[in-house]
Parts: sequence; C-alpha cells; structure tokens
Amino acid sequence: MSAALESLLSRAEGLLTRLEAVLPHAPTPPDWAASTAFRARRRHGALCLEPVRSVSRIRLTDLQEVEPQKEKLLRNTAQFVAGRPANNVLLTGAKGTGKSSLIKAVLNEFADRGLRLIEVDKADLVDLPDLVEQVAARPERFVVFCDDLSFDEGEASYKALKSVLDGSVAAASDNVLIYATSNRRHLLPEKMADNLGGTHGELGEIHPGEAVEEKISLSERFGLWISFYPFSQAEYLTIVAQWLRHFGLDAPAIEAARQDALIWALERGSRSGRVAFQFARDRAGRGSVDTPSALEIQGDAPEGLDHV
Repeated sequence: MSAALESLLSRAEGLLTRLEAVLPHAPTPPDWAASTAFRARRRHGALCLEPVRSVSRIRLTDLQEVEPQKEKLLRNTAQFVAGRPANNVLLTGAKGTGKSSLIKAVLNEFADRGLRLIEVDKADLVDLPDLVEQVAARPERFVVFCDDLSFDEGEASYKALKSVLDGSVAAASDNVLIYATSNRRHLLPEKMADNLGGTHGELGEIHPGEAVEEKISLSERFGLWISFYPFSQAEYLTIVAQWLRHFGLDAPAIEAARQDALIWALERGSRSGRVAFQFARDRAGRGSVDTPSALEIQGDAPEGLDHV
C-alpha cells in the first residue's frame, strides 16, 4: 500500500471518528430500577433518561389548603395507574401555591404501584414523540412532567406538545400522561391585538378570530384543568403552622411566630405556600440562637397587622 493511500485512509478514519462524536447516538435505556423519577437530558444529540438519585420526599399530607385540587389529581392518577382512562392535566394559577409539589407528592403516593415520573424541560419538548415511543413498551405508567410551562410565539416545542396531546396521526401510548404546571392558563401570551381578528355579526356579537383560537388550542388539549388561587391570611398561617410542626416546633413556638410570619409575607408581597415554607425554614433554622424580632423591638404589633 502506497504512503499516499495510507495517509488518505488515516485522514478518513480521523474524520469518521470526529463525525461519530457529534452525530446523534441511539439513546441508552436507563436503569429503570435506579429511581422512581427520571430527567430527560440531551447527550450527544439524543434525548436520554437519567435517574434522579434523590427524589423529593414530599407527601400529600405536607400540602395544606389545596384539598379540592389534591382530590382531582389523586382521582385522575389513580385511574391512570389502574389502567383505566385518564386525562392529561394542566395545573394553573397563583405562584407558590403547590402545583409542582402536588405532582411530586402524587408520585410518592403511587410509586409502589408502578407510577414513574419523567421531567422534561420546555426546550426538549420537540423530542417528546421519541420519548413517548421509548417508554411505550414498558410495564410502568409514566407521567411526563413539564414544570412552569409557557411559550412565546412560534416555538417549535409548542407544536410538538400540541401534536402529542391530541393532534398526531399515531395513537398516544396508553402508559403515558402529561402533567404540566403554568402561571398562564392558555400557555401563550395573550394580547389585545389578537381580538382584531374577530368579526362582527348582525347583532354586534364578536366571534373570536383565528388568532384567539390558536391561543387556546393547546390548553384545550389537556383534558383536566386544575386551578390554584392565592391564599387568604388564615390559609397562609395554617400552612406556616404545618411547616413549623414539620420542623419540630411546638404549639407555643408556633403561636409566637404568628406575627413574624405575617411580616415575612408582607415583605415579599405574597402569602403563598412557598413563602410559608421559606419562613418556616428560617424560623426553625435559628434554633436556640434566635434574635429579637422587629415586633419585640417595637413593642406590640401595629393595629390591623392580622388583617393585611
């Protein structure tokens, strides 16, 4: 073999090696026994499922003041795990009220009955059909979890999710549901200009134009909507007390923390479950080295503080 030919073959082999490094690889099946939850991550151009080594341990009993929402999601998930018809779910509403936590708690409730969760980032939803196909033959029941979901105009992942939910020529796998959370009910920004596509009937009735129909077409593909609302002061304090008990504080300590919990919420402009949890962590973390609160420095609570 001539030196020129050997050089050519060597260069060709080097080129193929570099191409193999960047070309998509067939996804490696995950260790399904390693966890009850998995994350979809892009590796070498392919979407792979990686086990979550430390799954959130939140339980349904940890979530307070969301009983109607809890009951709806539990019922739907129980139907799904039992192999009966169930719906994809869109959880929408006020921030910090427990939408994502409820999905994690439901996983822990049904994990011993074969429920598994796959968390997918919005950017990776374009590969959702391939992901569904990857798990279609598995005996487990899978919830694909999309957290804090919203889209801008023209995103490719929007159309991919829309197709998987209801619009593909292929039938959806019966062992996969999609649970998504969002602060937007219709998942897309809604603008006044969208109504300019409306038409006027003889009696002045406005018929939504195609732009408005497109805005709501994705959310309508979720069979079950679960709405969350801002907490009242009483509900917020109930959640604070529940988390303080979780961290080991007794009844007198919980009562003593009441006014500080209200001030904590005032400073953040929100009475959400997330804010309550953050206050409880701060309060419990102080332990025996607690410092005087603003109320202790100023004296009695300002009039009306319990009513903010």
